[in-house]
Amino acid sequence: MSTETYSEVVQTAREYYNSEDADNFYFHIWGGEDIHIGLYRNDDEPIADASRRTVERMAEVLGPLDESHQVLDLGAGYGGSMRYLAREAGCHCVALNLSEVENERNRQMSKAQGLDKLIDVVDGDFTNLPYEDDHFDVVWSQDAILHSGDRERVCAEAVRVLKPGGRLIFTDPMQADGAPTDQLQPIYDRIHLDSLGSPGFYRETLKALGMREVTFEDHSEQLPRHYARVRRELIGNAEELVNRGVSSDYIERMKAGLQHWVDGGHKGHLTWGIFRFDKPA
Repeated sequence: MSTETYSEVVQTAREYYNSEDADNFYFHIWGGEDIHIGLYRNDDEPIADASRRTVERMAEVLGPLDESHQVLDLGAGYGGSMRYLAREAGCHCVALNLSEVENERNRQMSKAQGLDKLIDVVDGDFTNLPYEDDHFDVVWSQDAILHSGDRERVCAEAVRVLKPGGRLIFTDPMQADGAPTDQLQPIYDRIHLDSLGSPGFYRETLKALGMREVTFEDHSEQLPRHYARVRRELIGNAEELVNRGVSSDYIERMKAGLQHWVDGGHKGHLTWGIFRFDKPA
């Protein structure tokens, strides 16, 4: 997709995730394969282990997959989730993501693990999916939709490309229903937007699109736990990151930004969990 077609919001996110600072931070600190919120058993568990547990739990909530299924991941990052599904179920996966830098790492890892024939890595914007209606059996997304300035459009596109009977499963850091938005401004500033989604927003939006809610597993306590864990890892590895070319300014801004997520989670202003919706057959 030509970058000329990207909206200003999408282009801002693309430039951020393509930056040397962000790529090194997410790949070396956040977890590498899986760069999303983890399901932790304790506060000191490795980020990668907790993050992979999220993938495993989402696969359980999703239900059976096999070689006949086509899966689309919206905002796939480094593609760890699609490698997991391809390896475990043999399904064909599309990892769509706006960062060409992350996508190249994804392609390299998929090839190294012998999974490249089952995974297509696509440079693209999830508000404008390059697929026909009723194309995928599953649409999957982890902690990506929050970055969109048009979440209604992301939901509509996800529903459009799902086949009748298809399944939508996603996580997203959200503001709690009824949260005081004035206290969330530092987080809005961090993601360069003026809002977050909420459970109520996703329920109302997807219901209006004809989707049926199957479940919402509320794991709100994991959000501040995860961001605190990432922040500790960042502080402990700051010198190594600087040696890799990450700017000290980025590290300081990230430390402050992560703390805002921790604080918002502890105050009950934020929530996170696993949503599953089905498209009527």
